Amino acid sequence: MSHAHPELSAPAPLPKGGLRVIALGGLGEVGRNMTVFEYDDRLLIVDCGVLFPEENHPGVDLILPDFEAIRDRLDKVEALVLTHGHEDHIGATPYLLRERHDIPLVGSQLTLALLDSKLREHRIKDTVRHIVAEGETIAFGPFELEFVAVNHSIPDALAVAIKTGAGVALHTGDFKMDQLPLDGRITDLRAFARLGEAGVDLFLTDSTNAEVPGFTTAEKNIAPVLDRVFHTRQNQRIIVACFASHVHRVQQILDAAAEHGRKVAYVGRSMVRNMGIARDLGYLNVPPDLLVDPKELATLPPGKVVMISTGSQGEPMSALSRIAQRNHNFVTIEEGDCVVLASSLIPGNENSVYRVINGLTALGANVVHKGNALVHVSGHASAGELLYCYNIVKPKNVLPVHGEIRHMHANAELARMTGVPADRVVVAQDGFVVDLVDGKASITGKVDCGYVFVDGSSIGDITESDLKDRRILGEEGFISVIVVIDSQTGKVLSGPEIHARGFAEDDEIFDQIRGPIVDALDKAISEGVNDTYQLQQNIRRVVGRWVSGKHRRRPMIIPVVLEA
Repeated sequence: MSHAHPELSAPAPLPKGGLRVIALGGLGEVGRNMTVFEYDDRLLIVDCGVLFPEENHPGVDLILPDFEAIRDRLDKVEALVLTHGHEDHIGATPYLLRERHDIPLVGSQLTLALLDSKLREHRIKDTVRHIVAEGETIAFGPFELEFVAVNHSIPDALAVAIKTGAGVALHTGDFKMDQLPLDGRITDLRAFARLGEAGVDLFLTDSTNAEVPGFTTAEKNIAPVLDRVFHTRQNQRIIVACFASHVHRVQQILDAAAEHGRKVAYVGRSMVRNMGIARDLGYLNVPPDLLVDPKELATLPPGKVVMISTGSQGEPMSALSRIAQRNHNFVTIEEGDCVVLASSLIPGNENSVYRVINGLTALGANVVHKGNALVHVSGHASAGELLYCYNIVKPKNVLPVHGEIRHMHANAELARMTGVPADRVVVAQDGFVVDLVDGKASITGKVDCGYVFVDGSSIGDITESDLKDRRILGEEGFISVIVVIDSQTGKVLSGPEIHARGFAEDDEIFDQIRGPIVDALDKAISEGVNDTYQLQQNIRRVVGRWVSGKHRRRPMIIPVVLEA
């Protein structure tokens, strides 16, 4: 099995007739999915998603794939194929289109409709769109694309077979094999088998659930659990949080609410927008007179109310997080309210989610979540389903995608167990270059590929060093020290004036360090040091040693030396 090589260098030019695959995100994390295919000096991109920040990314709103590796070749991009409408697959598209707005966008009806509303927010107009459906074939330059229906936690998801002179690459996108889906649209295994019979040279498979044995539970198994929640809390308000694009989950909540005589309100801008789109396009069936404006909820008895909210991942600005912190405009938690978190925990979000659960519980709510009830099933294929797919596709080479490193290695092991030769199972990471040449896939190099942070309106200006500073500020606080010295004599004229935040609000504790700061400055100046930068470093060392020894803290220290 091919393993990661940290010493990998920049790749050589692609051999003539070869197919190159570079993931710019999604290999090593759950999110930020973006894969670039190169053939005959032309490029095809599959997905362009975002990653949501974790606690060690203070102040960051979104994390994008790094476009740098293809920035000077954007004119060679034939199309951007979007497999489905989740944020981790479409969310970075507006940022790519800012760099070249006429890249053809290819996806299903719902996927492109969800993208359209996002593009409007970014004021991006006049895009080139191609709505496709399962069973259709369309060509862009040297890439012939065939689309296959797959089942996922959002309707209208597609796998794509990419046919080139180098062979056929089959990219599953995110998928599972729910045999009783709510919309009756199952993963088309007959198409997978047909493609397998014709020959799949490279199989790129969703790894998210590769460590989970067996088969993923059917979505409809949630209905009895929701029914029980509604039945046992007949006189209490119910708030259900799930992803703003999880149409099937929302459908089950609407059906349960109608069955139990409750009115429903959407809470959260993205939930209102996405469910409006899904309803307009016929993917969501809303019983008449079921929906009400959230502001009308106060006039209804608690037992007649259901709110469907965003924020199941503990996102700081989401509706549920604001409700848990008591700063939502019109929703407050009352004793006995039932909050259902109808989603999984995305790796890295656990602390944020538990903080919201604790906040809601402290306000008197009963919180029902995946840990104590079957209120979520995954949208990804478990090990049994992946084995099944390997056996019917019989791929010549396998490249696990979409997941953390452990997920991809587990997926690779499944491929090997079904008979794919170990040297044809390639475990890559973001930026690794995988070439399919003469029917064999292998890692041939690496391109620079880091995180691109979006902070407010700034994109890519935030560095890891900035984040480190923010983490220190947040965890350890900061101390500023201002000293004015006589430019002629070098004597301290005023100060040290010391201020602190997040460290100790009582400035008197710094009285014991003022003398040592002055002594250190006098000593440095007497030794001929007159450069203010070096004097500031002297202050930083004295204060740093004192704080570390006395208080076991490492705050950010900002010394300022002024000359008068």
